[in-house]
Amino acid sequence: MASVAPVVCDLVDFLNASPTAFHAVDEAKRRLKAAGFSQLSEREEWVGLEPGRKYFFTRNHSTIVAFAIGAQYVAGNGFHIIGAHTDSPCLKLKPVSMVTKGGYLEVGVQTYGGGLWHTWFDRDLTVAGRVIVREKKDGEVSYAHKLVRVQEPIMRIPTLAIHLDRTISSEGFKINNQSHLVPVLATSVKDEMNKLVEENGPEESSGSENIKHHPLLLQFIAKEANCKPDEICDFELQLCDTQPSIVAGAMKEFIFSGRLDNLCMSFCSLKALIDSTSEDSLAHESGVRMVALFDHEEVGSDSAQGAGSPAMLDALSRITGSFNSSNARLLEKAIQRSFLVSADMAHALHPNYMDKHEENHQPKLHGGLVIKHNANQRYATNAVTAFIFREIAENHHLPVQDFVVRNDMGCGSTIGPILASGVGIRTVDIGAPQLSMHSIREMCAVDDVSHSYEHFKAYFEEFTELDSKVRVDC
Repeated sequence: MASVAPVVCDLVDFLNASPTAFHAVDEAKRRLKAAGFSQLSEREEWVGLEPGRKYFFTRNHSTIVAFAIGAQYVAGNGFHIIGAHTDSPCLKLKPVSMVTKGGYLEVGVQTYGGGLWHTWFDRDLTVAGRVIVREKKDGEVSYAHKLVRVQEPIMRIPTLAIHLDRTISSEGFKINNQSHLVPVLATSVKDEMNKLVEENGPEESSGSENIKHHPLLLQFIAKEANCKPDEICDFELQLCDTQPSIVAGAMKEFIFSGRLDNLCMSFCSLKALIDSTSEDSLAHESGVRMVALFDHEEVGSDSAQGAGSPAMLDALSRITGSFNSSNARLLEKAIQRSFLVSADMAHALHPNYMDKHEENHQPKLHGGLVIKHNANQRYATNAVTAFIFREIAENHHLPVQDFVVRNDMGCGSTIGPILASGVGIRTVDIGAPQLSMHSIREMCAVDDVSHSYEHFKAYFEEFTELDSKVRVDC
């Protein structure tokens, strides 16, 4: 049995460290800092940017953009970008989450994105996200942003026994997202007996007479945030599966995990950037190598930190302007010399639903990255951008596949068309093939992780030379 490649083990570690978009950005920050990237703030002037140096910034702590400036860079040169996203479909706690009925403490949640919600039933669930904590020191009050993750399973959404709903056999498992998709936290009887809540008292547990969340839940969150419950000002929390990501299958050829869409592409692009930006690698680079991992792709990207925001254009403008602020037209020149790889997981052929794929476009696991095409611009790929990406694969003997959705089915989309139209940048839409997309537990192939990393790394290292040979709009 073949051994597992180090890049695959590294991905599994990244997945297990990233239950939410906030945690994914935090883990990306840790890895970038360890690789010598310096953090910038969008609230400050970007002064002193230098060729041959590496930087990153975050927005809302759920979007992160990292870039390495080539040693030969001058203002007006292009940006070589891989874009992905940090978010995945999930269940997020409502602003008022306290639900009590039938002798149970339950937690009100809202659906985020287009998840396969039936897969969230009968799973061992917990919560993770960020909290805003009030801190007082020397008479001064400040507010801290902290990430939290309760490790143990504290919630579950139980299914109804088949004896109480015989229609499941004939009509399938149907749920009402409002009524049925409500996780159980505890029973009311046991909650009343909970000494921890009783000792702290309701006033300290809630911090308000108008309790929005179960004091029992606030106790768990406060413990993780290392604060008192009444010091929690607000939070953004989501439910998470406690089962860890693993390499699995009879031949250890798969990864079983939540959030592969799209943390797999986020990780592969990030690692490729880090490993392709050594001092020697940047010595002859005249462009800027960049990775942009956006939040909110699963809900349309229309937010201050989504791909529909000015975040990408702002970054390109500030980098270009920091090297030459006197010529405003250099940014337009730079954009026309730039290239974006929109990396989002792709649909692998399902052996039990083969009729869902177009006959000549059936991406296989282990088959390499998938180039996505759509005549109606749901994907931003065209002949030129597809050729460039495919040529890099051929130069390194990497497999590559093509995907077109059936004409009688709707086609999803990505950040590719959003950035292509909003920024005006050449774009190719690609992704590694996977099964169970948007399930709480997805799967992909270990070989495709290696293919993706190697393809992205080669793109960063070789795009400048290849692009100089492509003649369009001359």
